Amino acid sequence: MIIILSSQATKDNLSHVMQMLEDRGYAVHLSEGVERTIVGAVGVPADPTQKAAVMEQFEALAYVEKVVSVSKPYKVVNKAFHPEPTIIDVRGIKIGDPTAIIMMAGPCTVETEDQLMVAARAVKAAGATILRGGAFKPSTSPYSFHGHGEAALKMLAAAREELNMPIITEVMDVRDVEMVCQYADILQIGTRNMANFSLLNEVGKTQTPVMLKRGMAATIEEWLQAAEYIANQGNKNIMLCERGIRTFETYTRNTFDINAIPALKELSHLPVIADPSHATGKASLVSAVSRAAVAAGADGLIIEVHHNPEKALKDGAQSLLPTAFEKLMADLAPICAAVGRSL
Repeated sequence: MIIILSSQATKDNLSHVMQMLEDRGYAVHLSEGVERTIVGAVGVPADPTQKAAVMEQFEALAYVEKVVSVSKPYKVVNKAFHPEPTIIDVRGIKIGDPTAIIMMAGPCTVETEDQLMVAARAVKAAGATILRGGAFKPSTSPYSFHGHGEAALKMLAAAREELNMPIITEVMDVRDVEMVCQYADILQIGTRNMANFSLLNEVGKTQTPVMLKRGMAATIEEWLQAAEYIANQGNKNIMLCERGIRTFETYTRNTFDINAIPALKELSHLPVIADPSHATGKASLVSAVSRAAVAAGADGLIIEVHHNPEKALKDGAQSLLPTAFEKLMADLAPICAAVGRSL
């Protein structure tokens, strides 16, 4: 349930409500907005049949405006708990800022230092603010390239040092979380690991921002419940990434679920990132889907860029050339302006 305090409530009133909830066995989540303060109560009381009675007790308090029962299985990431959009600060870059679109770009996989730096310098020059690059790469085939691991993380850190760009990279294993956190500014959870609850719990124990990709066959509710695993461990710095779902269509790699973006904005306060590279699997379609995502309300895009896609070790078909990424940025500018945001 959520307890909405009146505008006249004092700090002492807030402390009293929180103590009352803790005494009843609830975990407390606080959301202090500009106009109102919301206290979220998560958990199962000792006697669940007494929930209605507990709600009445809080409603009787003079400084409580309203008590609302939250029926959705996801609580902390629910918009009812936090009506104002969450904005995640990553080295001064505000992800979720309603006035800006954040561009993350770079190679799918870190292959060599030269390959990484050519792409990194190009996307930086074109206007991207966050550098993406895979140090660990999941793959359907056990014989595919799976990344250089920590060596690639060191290359990414060197690129950040030169270009002053925060880095986002995937973590796949609970055993690697601590190490990846030493290098990464944002942890990426890939589609295959959306339901890896041990990994979600582990990244939830950090305070490093997390980008959670949608499972390839996950419903929006399942996706939000996966985010809840992270938030429930204390890490509220979560962004959701729509990367396409698996359907009967075979022309594209996946089917980009455009309605997921406004649906998430309706259901949750978390920032939403779109991944048109994985959604389409075709470089020729990335620009059009990017424009659609921005128009639908996405807070940012994550784009794959490679200076020689034909020789890329992973996902060359969906990677843009640096010149194509530069054109994409120009194509996005009028769409961003139309929805009141800037690149």
